[in-house]
Amino acid sequence: MSVPHLNLCGVVLLALFAFGCAGEPQTVAESSAPPPAAPTRHIDLEGQPNFRDLGGYETVDGRTVKWGQVYRSGELPRLTDADVARLEKLGIRTVVNFLTEEEIEVRGPDRLPAGVTEIGLPMESGNMGDLTNVVLEARTTGDFSKVPPDLNPDLHRRLTVEAREYYASLLREIADPANRPLVFHCSHGVHRTGTATAILLSALGVPWETVREDYLLSNTYRHQEIEHRLTQLRDLFAEANGIPLEEVDTTNMNAFYILQDAYIDAALEQAIEDLGSMESYIRDGLGLSDEDVAALKNQLLE
Repeated sequence: MSVPHLNLCGVVLLALFAFGCAGEPQTVAESSAPPPAAPTRHIDLEGQPNFRDLGGYETVDGRTVKWGQVYRSGELPRLTDADVARLEKLGIRTVVNFLTEEEIEVRGPDRLPAGVTEIGLPMESGNMGDLTNVVLEARTTGDFSKVPPDLNPDLHRRLTVEAREYYASLLREIADPANRPLVFHCSHGVHRTGTATAILLSALGVPWETVREDYLLSNTYRHQEIEHRLTQLRDLFAEANGIPLEEVDTTNMNAFYILQDAYIDAALEQAIEDLGSMESYIRDGLGLSDEDVAALKNQLLE
C-alpha cells in the first residue's frame, strides 16, 4: 500500500506548528508512550505452551485474518495467576472447550479471568473405539508396537465426519462479535483443535499450505513437552524389557507424538471424499450458507 505524500499546504502547516506563526521556536513535546507492540503468533503462558493467535494469515484473495480475535490452545486448568492476567489483558470474552465431562473431571476445569463465558462442545477425540485402551496401555508401558502409525490421520478423518455439528456451532460462535476475542481448545491443541482450525481457516479463504504450517506449529511450541514425554516412554520400555535405550524402536512412538503434514491433510481428503471439496464440506456438511461464510469473513478479515 502506497504512503500518501504531504502536499505543500500540509508541509507549511506542519512548519508553522513546529516553529510558531511569529517565527519563534516552539518546543514540541515528544510522546513518552512506547509504540504499540507488534502482534505475535505465540502467546507465552507458563501453564499452556500451545496458546496461539490465528491472526495475520493471508487469504487467497489478498485479505488478512485479524489479530487478537480468535485463539487456539490446549487445555487451560494449569494456568498460573500471571497467565490468567495475560488472558484478561487479551480481552478474552469466550472460551469454547472441546473436552468431555470425563476429561474435565480428570484434568480439572479451566482457570479463566472473571466474567469469561464458557461454552462446552464436548467431542470424543475421533472416537478411537477399541484403540483407546491400546493407546492408554502404550502411554503407561512405553510399548507402542500395537499403536498403528496411521492413528493420527485416522483421528482427523473421524473428527471431520463425526464432529460436524460441533464445528458448525464453533464457527457460529466465532461469527458473533459479542463472543470475541474467543479461544477454543481441547487437551493438547492438536486433534480436535487442529481440525477446528483447519476448517475455520479454510472457511476464511486461507490456503491449505498455510493451514498445514499452522498445524505443525504445535510441534514447535510443544517441543519441550513432547521430548520429555518421549524420553519417559523410551526409559519405561527399555527398563521393562531389559534392553539399552538405543535398541528401543521409537517409530510408532514418534509417529504418535510428532505431527506430520499427512495428519491434517487427512481431514481435507475426507472432506473431498465425502463432499467434493472443503468449501462444499463447510456449506453442505456443516450447514453454513454462503451468507454465513461471507459474514464470517467480514467479521474476521481485513
